Amino acid sequence: MKSNYFSGFCLENEKELFYEYLIENDFTLSGFSYGAIKVFEEALNSDKRVDLIQLFSPAFFQTQDEKFVRMQLMFFKKDSKSYCENFLKNISYPSSIDVSKYFKEGSLEELESLLCYKWDIKKINKLLEKGTKIEVYLGKEDKIIDSKKAYEFFKDFSTVYFMKNHGHILKGL
Repeated sequence: MKSNYFSGFCLENEKELFYEYLIENDFTLSGFSYGAIKVFEEALNSDKRVDLIQLFSPAFFQTQDEKFVRMQLMFFKKDSKSYCENFLKNISYPSSIDVSKYFKEGSLEELESLLCYKWDIKKINKLLEKGTKIEVYLGKEDKIIDSKKAYEFFKDFSTVYFMKNHGHILKGL
């Protein structure tokens, strides 16, 4: 496997923000937001041993309608710089943490993949059958995803943690 940590959309090297929660070894994969999708797919499609995946605020937009997705993509196409700046503010809300040092401009293809990804229970069960455990880390409030709906979806086949004292996953780190 190339890396054990997968970055979120418009981010790179933000792994240090999650050190408090990361389990680092050769058999654990971790990722934030869009990176959580990449972690899941990597573990699902890998022939290598993966004991645990850690999904930090996994991108969860399957409860949004098509209009929401179209609007997000339209805003990105119209002004990707402003879209990305606003996105960075929202991932750190309500903290004032500056995440600009982790910024890496995302592509329209990545955003579309992120917004259109559907967490599939059959795929999840296939991963669980391989012996991989899933941990999901959510903020109690989240300006990007609906953490309550994400919790309802993930709670039956993973261990779900609400990060202590975090309005959003990055608050206070």
